[in-house]
Order: sequence, then C-alpha cells, then structure tokens
Amino acid sequence: MLELEDIQHILLTRTPAITGRYEFLTFDSAEGGHNWLAALLDKVQSAADVRASMESSDRWVTLAFTWHGLRALGVPEESLATFPEAFREGMAARAGILGDTGACAPQRWVGGLADDDLHAIAILFSRTEEQCRRSLEEHDKLIAQTDGVRSLSHLDLNASPPFDYAHDHFGFRDRLSQPVMKGSGEEPTPGSGEPLEPGEFILGYPDENGPVLDLPQPEALSRNGSYMAYRRLQEHVGLFREYLRTNSNTSEDEELLAAKFMGRWRSGAPLVLAPEKDDPELGADPMRNNDFNYKEMDPFGYACPLGSHARRLNPRDTAHYMNRRRMIRRGATYGPALPDGAADDGVDRGIAAFIICADLVRQFEFAQNVWINDKTFHELGNEHDPICGTQDGTLDFTTPKRPIRRVYKGIPAFTTLKGGAYFFLPGMGGLRHLAGLKEPS
Repeated sequence: MLELEDIQHILLTRTPAITGRYEFLTFDSAEGGHNWLAALLDKVQSAADVRASMESSDRWVTLAFTWHGLRALGVPEESLATFPEAFREGMAARAGILGDTGACAPQRWVGGLADDDLHAIAILFSRTEEQCRRSLEEHDKLIAQTDGVRSLSHLDLNASPPFDYAHDHFGFRDRLSQPVMKGSGEEPTPGSGEPLEPGEFILGYPDENGPVLDLPQPEALSRNGSYMAYRRLQEHVGLFREYLRTNSNTSEDEELLAAKFMGRWRSGAPLVLAPEKDDPELGADPMRNNDFNYKEMDPFGYACPLGSHARRLNPRDTAHYMNRRRMIRRGATYGPALPDGAADDGVDRGIAAFIICADLVRQFEFAQNVWINDKTFHELGNEHDPICGTQDGTLDFTTPKRPIRRVYKGIPAFTTLKGGAYFFLPGMGGLRHLAGLKEPS
C-alpha cells in the first residue's frame, strides 16, 4: 500500500492552482537551512492531506533539494555517496547527454540554476492571486529572518487568460497523458495504460522488475522520496506562428501543421483519432482523448507523424519496455500571453516543468537522449523533436503522406532551455530527518 501520509502531494495530486512561484535557494549554513526547513514543515502537505482538503485549501507547498543542498544541510558523505551518479553530478554537468548545447547550454542558463550553490527549491502554488501574494510575503519574511538562507532567484508563474496551467503559450492543451500508480486509488483513462508499480516513481516500493534494493541511505531519508528533473523552456511564440504562416497556404493549413508538430490539435484531440480537422469535444473528453495506439491505428504516421512531439515523448505500443520509461509531469506557464496577431515582443514566456521519476537515467535522460534528440528516431534520419528538441536550423521534420511525403527543412528552435536542475523530493519523514540534522563539525 502507498503511504499517502508520507508522500509529498505533488507526486500524486494535481492541485487547482492558477498562480505561484518557484523559489530557488542557497544555504550559507546548515543551521540556517534547518531553521528554514523546520519553519515550513507544517506548510508542506502530503498526498493524504491534499486529498482530504482539496476543496478547502488554497495554497500548496512542495520542497526539494539538490545533491549539493543535501550536503549543505549536513547529510554525511557516506550517505551522499549512496545517491545515483546522475543526481550527484547534476543536470548542468550532464548537458552533453541531454543535448543541452548551443543556446541551451548551461553557460546561458539564468537564475543561478547551473551553479553548485543551488541547494533547494520551494514550489509555492496558490488557488488565487490574493493567496499567492500572502504566501510570497510569508516566505519572503521567513528568508529575511533566517540567517544562512538566501534566495538565488525566483520564477513567478501565471495562468492568465486565454491560457491556464493546462495550456502552453503555443495554445496547446497540455498534461493529457499521465501514468497511474497501483495503490493510488486512481483509475487510468482508456488508452493510458495499466496502472504501474509505484517503484517506477517512488523510492522504497517494487518497480516493474520487482523489489528495488539499491536505495539511498538512510531509509529515513529516502523512503517515499523521488527525483525531479526541472526544465524551464522559453517558448518563441512569434517565431512559431511565423513558421506556420510561411509554410502554409491557409489558416486551416497552419493549424494542421501545428498539430503535426505536436501530434495533437490545440484542443488536445489526437491526430490519430482526428486526422483531418480539430475536434474540441474529443480533446476535452478524458474517456476518449487517449484511447488510441500507433502500431495498429497509424503505423506509418500518416495521421500523426513519426517524429511529432507527442509520439516521441509517449511512443505507446511502438516502444520497447514502455512501462519502464513512464514519467509524471507537473508544471506551469510563466510570462504574459502574446496576443493573437502580435509581433514577437521579446518577452520571456514559456513553461517550467518537473519530470518526476525514480531513475533519472532510465527514465528522464533516456527520453531526452533517445526520444527527443536522436536524429534516427523511428529511422527518420535528420530530425529532433520539433517542439522541445535541440534545433540549430539544419534539421528537418517529415509529414508522411500519400503519394509523396513532405519534408520541412530548417526547423528553427521554437523553444530554448533557460535552466534546469536535478532535485531530490523527500517524503514527509525525509523532510523531518533533514530538519533534524546537526551542522557538520
């Protein structure tokens, strides 16, 4: 059984937040870090807490730490050494594996996210703008009163119309396909796959291969924890719209090309089920909008191109060991919407997401390296993910079609990585363990 009272809520629940902030922190002393953490312990909700109070709650707090942050809090070296190599090295050090080069390289990241003194993140979600203001004031006051803790940077989040946390700035409905864990009490929607063993996402439980014995020590720290890969992607909305116009004859063609890039229409309707035109009712229906496969229904990509974003990130029945690659995704938009028809204004806007999994290499890094940035994915030859893959203007995007396929040349970078990090997300007991650590001598 899942220990819901010991699992931070973000792993199992999606809150109705409309605004918030990601606060990135550094600890100049272990004592300061302990005091900051101890002051927030009663604000952090477990999955059980949130499920019992979803209707009445209006703010939600999540805390996570980098490997350097655990060290700064005084976690002993022998314990630190038991964490996986990828987590110990951090995302910036693994940029080559992840395809984070050129404009996406760590040297260009903002907010101190590539630095070793990034120690923690506080995810502060709120249901209302007023509650967000109060939450930020409280946290700002806590930092100001706590010696040894500083804010490196922050990212304010928004869900201003016409977008919300379920849509990105390109206008696509997001977060439509999420895995379900056994014992969570949830039932997967049709086409979303069978419930998976919780060890694929949460430490201390069996995964799809059976019991997992090699866990970070001590168990009091690692049990009911997980790993989060944070990615802040700037979305170049003006460039995206311009490319659609330049390579289309009509507004209907623009929408179809946008859907081909994504693998779904902006409404969320999948191309496999709606290949010719958008079907908003289908896109909004969770009992239908995931109920499809690729191997039988669209093996050659005539409806949904083989290299589209959705097909790459969730190849479904066309991938080997798919149950061992699934990930939980949480996130939010940031920056103001670019009005329809407006020229690109240079404002930074995008999506800032967390990919949650039990194994950063087998799940997140595999997806980045093989599914997103492998030119030969599905034997395509010269393509990356058209939405979030690393692009330098030399790669293609192919839309299969009878009798002649179309190849779009010179795909520009519609998104740019502005920062990222690997975080450990402790369980509630793990947070209490960290808060009680003594400053190293």
